[in-house]
Amino acid sequence: MTATQPLLQPAEIEAKSRFVGELKTALHEVIIGQDELIHGLLIALLSGGHVLLEGVPGLAKSLAVSSLAKAVHGSFNRLQFTPDLLPSDLVGTEIYNVREGVFSVRKGPVFANFVLADEINRAPAKVQSALLEAMQEKHVSIGGASYPLPEPFLVLATQNPLEQEGTYPLPEAQLDRFSQKLIVRYPTRSEELAVLDRMARTENTPVVRAVTTLEQIAAARTAVDCVALDPRLKEYIVSLVFATRDPGAAGLKELVGRIQYGASPRATIWLALASRANAFLEGRGFVTPGDIKRVAPDVLRHRVLPTYEADAEGLSSDKLVARVLETVAAP
Repeated sequence: MTATQPLLQPAEIEAKSRFVGELKTALHEVIIGQDELIHGLLIALLSGGHVLLEGVPGLAKSLAVSSLAKAVHGSFNRLQFTPDLLPSDLVGTEIYNVREGVFSVRKGPVFANFVLADEINRAPAKVQSALLEAMQEKHVSIGGASYPLPEPFLVLATQNPLEQEGTYPLPEAQLDRFSQKLIVRYPTRSEELAVLDRMARTENTPVVRAVTTLEQIAAARTAVDCVALDPRLKEYIVSLVFATRDPGAAGLKELVGRIQYGASPRATIWLALASRANAFLEGRGFVTPGDIKRVAPDVLRHRVLPTYEADAEGLSSDKLVARVLETVAAP
């Protein structure tokens, strides 16, 4: 929020967030459960961040992304990442027109509002580099020319945590470009029964309704930038990030030597953006410590890397982040 942007009034928040309830309802008409997944995707949509989705096959990750795109009238492309994928398969290439004697550009599937990179860790380094440019710069290079990507532009990438053969681990630089890493879990027993009733048929599977537009999403993003973030909460965000880099100084002596890499400055930025988006989704024009604590695990889990010793002791990234949140005092 800049000095010239006024604070949002309750009536403005209500008016600009009215579509949120309708959007959640429309998504739940297709997707059973997965409340945290849907909430995380909405935070990404409102804050403009890319998302890494990790979960075993069959948990509606792809369905959630494609349904979100349809619900907001956005364009959607899905690309299955494989070891033989080429950068041109992602961004496009130049095609020579023999009749006219000129080259024309054929744009690739990255030119969409929502790009689903399925099993992203199966693609080689050159493809990862091309995707990295698109994620960071919001444009791609084809034949020496630069082409802007549509707005909004979100990369939603999936990873299968069970199968690692034939995969290329994502470099830390690329992991850091994802605003959140969402863990997609199995449904509960009642949810799985509901999935059975709704989806176990050969015809008439549910189709999501379009309930809002990209223009409304753009207006909501502008409103999110106006959500108030108190200076004490900014200090709290910085304290959380610094505790991952120097746990001893934060009173976390048991974590000294247990964190290989702490969170980067991007984590600070995304904690602020995601907490503002969370406050907006809850109909508030100001951030609370609860907003920061809710989004912190998703923002930090892929940025706080445990050491070999921590892995041996069963200290995962989630457990390290949880200890940081427990120890660093909120205002």
